[in-house]
Amino acid sequence: MQAVEVMCRKATSDDVESLFQLIKGYAEQGIMLPRTREALVYMIDTFVVAEIGTEVVGCGSLMKLGDNLIEIRSLGITEGYKGLGIGNKLVDGLLEQAKLQGITKVMALTYAVSFFERNGFSIVDKDIFPEKVWKDCVNCPKQHACDEIAVLRVLD
Repeated sequence: MQAVEVMCRKATSDDVESLFQLIKGYAEQGIMLPRTREALVYMIDTFVVAEIGTEVVGCGSLMKLGDNLIEIRSLGITEGYKGLGIGNKLVDGLLEQAKLQGITKVMALTYAVSFFERNGFSIVDKDIFPEKVWKDCVNCPKQHACDEIAVLRVLD
């Protein structure tokens, strides 16, 4: 298979439908919180997309949780494009965005622990993120039986 050129960029309003469909696929599997089109329009400036040519093949977003804590969320790759390093590029882009905001602590709740470990994150106890619990977990159907693993990376 020949190498494909993947470009990561800030999402625009033109990406809302692609983001909606990508996130919907993960949400239907129970591994990502669903997002409405309206919510995506509202939070579009928090998203980064990966594209090959003109096709959006991955996404991720950042949600500020505190003065020095930000969360990577809605990180996903379109089926058929996994294993090409797109997730790594998205995480790199999101970490760069965190640095630009002056934030040094980046967390995620994930089932893909080994992926995040390969990207410099370490497993931590979820309880160290009360900001996350009060902002999102309070509305999650898995609130009292959360099976996601918390990971953290401290940026230089």
